[in-house]
Amino acid sequence: MRVEWSDFARDDVDDIVHYISRDSAFYAQRFGEKVVLATRRLGDFSESGRMIPEAEDKTLREIIVQGYRVMYRLEPNRVLILAVMHGSRDVAGREKKPWEDG
Repeated sequence: MRVEWSDFARDDVDDIVHYISRDSAFYAQRFGEKVVLATRRLGDFSESGRMIPEAEDKTLREIIVQGYRVMYRLEPNRVLILAVMHGSRDVAGREKKPWEDG
């Protein structure tokens, strides 16, 4: 199964890496690599992540990488990475959820 990234998720990782790089370019790069490596395994083990607790859709899942939630959607021929956000952020209280289109 293919693993693809939404533009929104790419921007999330870029923003997080940029933020971490203000303190350490080394750890920023390591974080980016860890997220990418963690998502690659989803091609073979797409259901390894837990269902997103705030969502009522079994195709919406997430894995946790260093305290960050990597949210993705299971689709027939691919895994689509939807968003990457810190675990302390309130998803339930957001007007627009990361998995909602438009």
